[in-house]
Parts: sequence; C-alpha cells; structure tokens
Amino acid sequence: MATEGPDTLNPSLMDTGHGQNVDDLSRSLQRFNWPDYLVFVLMLVSCIFIGIYFGYKDHQKHKNRKTARRDSEALDYLVGGRKMKIFPVAVSLVASWISGISLLGTSTEIYVYGTQYCYIVFAIVLMGFAMHYIFLPVFHDLQITSAYEYLQMRFDKRMRVFGSVLFMVACLLWMPVVIYVPALAFNQVTGINIHTVTPIVCLICIFYTSVGGMKAVVWTDVIQSAVTLGAILVVLIKGVIDIGGPSVVLERNLAGKRIEAPIYDPNPTLRHSVWTMWIGGSVWYTYGVSCSQDMIQRYLSLPTLDHARKALRGFIFGMILVIVLLSSIGMLIYATYHDCDPLTTNLAAAKDQLLPLFVMDIFQNYPGAAGVFVAGIFSAALSSLSSALNALAAITFEDFVKPYFEDKLTEKQIAITLRGSVLIFGIISVIFIYVVEHLGAVMQLTMTLSSTSGGPLFGLFVMGILMPWVNATGALYGGLAGFLSMCYLCFRSQASMATGQIIYSTKQMDVSGCLYQYSNVTKPDPTFDEMEKSIHHISYLYFTLFGTIVSCTVGSLVSLLSNHVDSEPIDPKLLAPFIRRFIEKHTKPQEKYPLNSPVQSENINMDIHQPE
Repeated sequence: MATEGPDTLNPSLMDTGHGQNVDDLSRSLQRFNWPDYLVFVLMLVSCIFIGIYFGYKDHQKHKNRKTARRDSEALDYLVGGRKMKIFPVAVSLVASWISGISLLGTSTEIYVYGTQYCYIVFAIVLMGFAMHYIFLPVFHDLQITSAYEYLQMRFDKRMRVFGSVLFMVACLLWMPVVIYVPALAFNQVTGINIHTVTPIVCLICIFYTSVGGMKAVVWTDVIQSAVTLGAILVVLIKGVIDIGGPSVVLERNLAGKRIEAPIYDPNPTLRHSVWTMWIGGSVWYTYGVSCSQDMIQRYLSLPTLDHARKALRGFIFGMILVIVLLSSIGMLIYATYHDCDPLTTNLAAAKDQLLPLFVMDIFQNYPGAAGVFVAGIFSAALSSLSSALNALAAITFEDFVKPYFEDKLTEKQIAITLRGSVLIFGIISVIFIYVVEHLGAVMQLTMTLSSTSGGPLFGLFVMGILMPWVNATGALYGGLAGFLSMCYLCFRSQASMATGQIIYSTKQMDVSGCLYQYSNVTKPDPTFDEMEKSIHHISYLYFTLFGTIVSCTVGSLVSLLSNHVDSEPIDPKLLAPFIRRFIEKHTKPQEKYPLNSPVQSENINMDIHQPE
C-alpha cells in the first residue's frame, strides 16, 4: 500500500532501521537525554512549588483559627472558597477529563479501529445540554460540597453513604489506569521500568494535592494543560511536515480504510456506531461530569450558576478540540507506518505505546522535544490524578467524618483528615497498578471499569432529580441491583476479552515496507461477529446506560410497592427545573408545592415523597 514519491518512506525510522533487527531498533529509539529529563523534571518541580504556594497562603489564613467555620480550612481546601474564576476552572475541567488515557488511547483507537470513534463529539454536545438544564441548576441551588450530600437531602443518610462508596470504587478502579498510562510512555522512551517511575510521580502528585488543595489542583491543571496542548500541537505539526503534508495523511488513511462514514446499524453489539456513541456515549459523559465529585467540585467552586454554565461551555469546546487533535494524530501515525506496522513487528510492545514510539521516531535529532511530550503525558495524568485525590478527600471528610463529629473538629484535625486521605488513596492507587497492567487497551478498559459503579451511581441521581415518585427504599434497592448487574457485566466482558472469547476485528495492517528484521508469529484472528452473543457482548459504551436502566427500573418498582413508607414532600430545589414547573402546573392551587402531604395531580398518578 505504498505511494510513489519522496514522501513514501518515513525519513527517521525507515532509514535508521535499515538492516537492524527489531530489538536493536527499539533500543536505538530510547534516546531520552539530559535535555529531555530537564524538561520533565521542571514540570514536576513547578507542580511542587504551586502546591507549596497555595498551601502557605491557606496556612496563613487559618493559622489563628481554633474551630471550623463556614469559610474554614475545609471550604478553602475543597472548593477554593467558592471564589474561583471561570477560565482556570474550565481549563481544569478539561484537564481532569483528558488524562494520559485519552492522549494515548484516542490516537491508538484511530490507528487500530478507524475514525468511527470521532463521532462521539456529538455525545459531548448532548451531555452539555443535560448538564446545563438538569444537573447544574440543582447542585448550584443547594450549594453543597459533596455531590452525594444531595442523595441524603433527596433520600436519606443510607443513600449518601452508598453513593460515596460507589464513587470511591470508581476512583480506585480508575486512578491506577491513569498512573499506568504515562508510565507506559516513559518506559517506551527511556526503557525504565514502569514500577520505578510510578511511585515517584505519585508521591509528587500526593504532595502538591495534599498541601495546596483545590486551588493548587486547578492552577497546576492550567499549567499542565498548556504543556499537554503544546506537546500535542508540536507532535502533530512536525509529523505532518515530515510526511509531506495533510494530503498525504488523508490519502493513506483513505487507502487504509481508516476514514469511515457513520455506521447507523442499531445492533447493540457493534463496538462503535452512531447509536452506541450518541446514546451510550452521551450517558457515559453525562455520568462522568454530573455524578463525579471531582467534576462537580469544580463547578461548585464558582460563585454563581451563570459562571458554572460558562465553564461548562468552555469544557465542551475544549473536549471537542482535544478529540479532534488526538484523532488527527492517530491518522498521522497510521500514515507514517501504513506499510510497516510496529504492532505486528513488536517494535511497540503494547498498543498504547504507539504514540510514544512515534514521538521518539520523529524527534530523534531534537534534544528536549521528547521530554516535552513525556511531560505533556504526565501533566495530563497528574491533573486527573490530583483531581481524583482531592475529590476523595472531600468525600472522606464530608460524608464519613464530618457527619459524626459536626463542629467538634479543630482546623488542625480537619487538615490532617484531608491530607491523610490524599496520602492513603494515593498509595492504594500505586499498589493497584500491578493489576491494571494485565487488563488490556486503556481507553476501553477505563470506560468499562468506570461503568461498574458509574451506571448505578448515575441511576441514583437520575432517580433523585428526574423521577420524583422514587423513594429512599426504592433508590437503595435500585442502586444495589444496578451495581450487582454491572459487576457481572463488566467482569464477564473483560474476562471474555482477556481469554480471547471476545475479539474485535481491527483494521488491516501492512508490513511490506519494513526495512528492519523482525519475527512475526501469525495468530488466528477470530472475529467478534462470528461468535455467539450474550448480554456482555454489548458495546462498552452501553454499559453505563445499562446500569442506569436497571437501577431506575428496580427503583421505580420497589417505590411503587413501598410507597406508604415515606410521607413528606420533596423540596423543589431537589428536582430538575422543568420537573418543578411540570408539577406546579398540574397541582391544584390549594395544594401548591411543597405541602405537608404528598403532591397529587389529576394528570399524573404519583406521590412525591421525602423520607424522614
């Protein structure tokens, strides 16, 4: 599939690889020199100093206080005193979402499976509408710190604890993947073992997160985002110039059938289609933005709902931009290796090492350039990890410590609790890396694992905000049913892929143009479509939707059977704005909402209750 002309050969890999075997070539590409290490270390040091700066400022503010107040240590540490600015928060939202998983996983997705995944940008827009009109108004009206405090206000204390535990499970499954991904990149460019670099980087992240709190997390996100975006643009521009321009990239991707029109087949077992991405993808994105403490914490750090909505629009724009750029890099990598696939030759040991390999290839003669890229990968990972650690500290304090000690805690005790939580969860994440490295490609793995608790957790908020007939008992049983069903679904799916029972067909690869020596072991390649299908064969993008449907269905049925248990009406602030208006419109004047008895309507046969 080679094209005639001077741009056919990649001037770096093809020339330097002539006559070498794959192992020698791999070692020759590991040229991480002192300028690269300098750039990498400077990025880490800047994070440390930002943490120290904001930690010192907060210490000066609180050092004379003996008891916790509304504007105390916890409020400043967790939500920046609710006085953050729109731009850094919007950037921080993107940085929290775009981890090394996205940077490596998206480009790998395009290289291996084609451009079908690009259409998920429409799911991001749909998520934006849901956040703008449904979730943000509720959370901002309540002015809470923990997103799961809402579940207690809407249902009862059991649901708050249950929601917090589900989020903790999601974070503990997700954070090791976030750390593992940049370690893969570092291993590819330096040869240093991933278990050597991960503890060091994690300790730095734990330090600046525990010392500086939300302000340090947000402002390091801004700096890290600039480094990450710069690295993406440099790689994209340099790669396109080397290969001969955008027309060559498009030509080779069309010839290799990477560029695809939308697939409208409604088959739910298709890995990617318009329906899996627009329906399943939008639910997954909405869950990630509306029910995750780390995201909600940022929206609540802004002073008004209008500010939060502007930050949301910035987040949507930033996400679409990043996906377009990363997809372009995936196409560029394929155009570069269109006739010498490094996965087939084992030049790249894992799929998610394609981008690091490409970077070392095109920047062989540019000292420091690879360091910028690796710093960008680690910046993306650190921003996501610090966000999760800060959110876990918020959950631990707000949902498990504060309710039992109330105003008995001193400022020092609060500080120890928050920072100790960051340290403990960070250490757990490092330990879990030993499990993650055996579980497959990172992007699909992340979405699958997050759905384990994400589906039922999103179901709890959907029942609370959009389904006023669901009571606390129904929500509890619905959440449990959703969690158990998702544990089965996700475990069966990952186990089937790990054992080869599920194999998704990849795009055709070519090695006819390789100028280096390699040993290629041909393996049978059964396709997914030829295998007998069951529920765990549905697209991974539908997993969160499946868990949500199970939770809401069981929750509604149990609520109808136990409707007599709850007796108080719901505060209208706990419902989506359009639900409030609908109920008020269909409520008799003498029964204007809220009342001391259940709200009833001639047109809707339901009671709206609040548990004692």
